[in-house]
Amino acid sequence: MSTPRVGERLAAALAAAGVPRDEVTEVGELTGGTFNSVVRVATSDGAHLVVKLAPGPGVPVLRHERNLLATEALFYRLAREATEVPLPEPLTPEPDSSHLVMSHCPGTNWAESRQETGAREHAVLRAELGRHVAALHTIKGEGFGYPSGALGPLDDSWRAAFLRMVDAVLSDAARFGVALPRPPAEILALFAAQGALLDEVTVPHLVHFDLWDGNVLVDGDRIGALIDAERAFWGDPLADFVSLALLSDIERDEDFLAAYRAAGGPAVVDAAGRRRIALYQAYLYLIMWVEAVPRQYGSERLDWLRRKVVAPLTALLDDLDDLDDLDGR
Repeated sequence: MSTPRVGERLAAALAAAGVPRDEVTEVGELTGGTFNSVVRVATSDGAHLVVKLAPGPGVPVLRHERNLLATEALFYRLAREATEVPLPEPLTPEPDSSHLVMSHCPGTNWAESRQETGAREHAVLRAELGRHVAALHTIKGEGFGYPSGALGPLDDSWRAAFLRMVDAVLSDAARFGVALPRPPAEILALFAAQGALLDEVTVPHLVHFDLWDGNVLVDGDRIGALIDAERAFWGDPLADFVSLALLSDIERDEDFLAAYRAAGGPAVVDAAGRRRIALYQAYLYLIMWVEAVPRQYGSERLDWLRRKVVAPLTALLDDLDDLDDLDGR
């Protein structure tokens, strides 16, 4: 059997986790991500690992994307200590922004296997997911914002943290020359006008913010793991409902919501909650559109983003403008 090729960055990441290069028996690239390089590694003792390697220093990234792997490791450690949610085990001993070694989890990407899921099985899985997310939302922090420090220290208020997050992606749009539906200053003002709603969030909860089906592994009739927690932040638990119903409406997901509520999930979808969800949808859509330039997406992907992201973003901004006019009367 031929010896697998182990590059220097991969070897250094594995060595930091206590895995010598000569114990590696198999290396295979995992596809589907758009930011980190991800490989699956098998070792001579029968272990299977996943290794993430961050982009090199010369690769352009959004401001909030610095130190993402340290955030992912923190998320897993906190959640594994506090809950029974199935998650990878981080094996890199200290937070590192350049790499993360973790255990390999069972299951297949739900976005790819969804067509094979029957209606009854789908309902069971969504209910299980609701219970897992409710458990994650019991974890509370000391401040609001990205734990990586990419945008500065944590804030005492959710309003301050979230507006800083929005301002960062708008500055990225200017830096990368991304055309937006409205001028950046006008967009920021629309978010800022909803500051009183943001002030209703007084406790920072751990938010995954990327729990779309592609980051849920399904193992038979159960969830094998929730993965890719690198976008996590401390904030409003309602923010997780955006990716959980990506390009859709969480209130249509009755199986998820019923289980989430029954498990004591703290997020409440009332009138104020719906307005905050609209803010978080607009923020996510901004990220998805702005990152297209540094990721160098092709024309087909850009056309999809214009239809599925930019068009609803434009509508959300118009709605926020209308709300601002109504609130000002």
